[in-house]
Amino acid sequence: MSNQDNISVCMATYNGMRYIKPQVESILAQLADDDELVVVDDGSSDGTPDWVEGLGDSRIRVHRNEQNLGPVRTFERALGLARGVLVFFADQDDVWMPDKVEAFREVLKRERVAALVSDATVVDGDGNELLPSFFAHRRSGPGLVRNFVRNSYLGCCMVVRAEMKPMLLPFPPGVVQHDEWIGLACEVVGGVRFVPRPLIQYRRHGANASAFSRLPLRIVARNRTRMLIALLGRLPRLLSARRAWRTT
Repeated sequence: MSNQDNISVCMATYNGMRYIKPQVESILAQLADDDELVVVDDGSSDGTPDWVEGLGDSRIRVHRNEQNLGPVRTFERALGLARGVLVFFADQDDVWMPDKVEAFREVLKRERVAALVSDATVVDGDGNELLPSFFAHRRSGPGLVRNFVRNSYLGCCMVVRAEMKPMLLPFPPGVVQHDEWIGLACEVVGGVRFVPRPLIQYRRHGANASAFSRLPLRIVARNRTRMLIALLGRLPRLLSARRAWRTT
């Protein structure tokens, strides 16, 4: 792979020692020498960043937040640090399928879209399959309105072209889910392609940072309002980028 399509994998970590080893191994196995895994640790007390650094792999860059920022701002920092042309996002506790990177790259070679999101099998803390398809469970699919009403962008299954970074960063105040903001902004600018293949094992367990069950209506309404404000505030920039995208 040439520098023209090198990749960055952005991972936010926090007390992830129980599950991080197989995830990091599954990622590094697919990275070339000029790719990178950008790990931003959000104040772990279990030695997670020390373990990652101890791997001694030159493709890994570890950064530590001076204070706990939460997953959204930690992923924001990781995205800002990413140097690759293609930017993948990864949770600390999933496992990538062996052909994830190549499968995404092949789609991006054929289609001029801003981002891709793949399907995933859902597993429990021990790796036992709970659901064969996150897409089927979530009724996932493309569309700005559809995903504004009910987000089906799964960050750990996404890749974004680095061209989108100026439109995405900084994340607007009030954004509750980084994957939703990234997906909706990419939808406006260049579209998001849903790839109907499970390319990760998406682990759900009691320590997950994100919720798998439905939130109370009042919280959903609050989050929708915040996202609408974020989109409207960034809309002139997104629409300008959309016009430029269509001419390239």
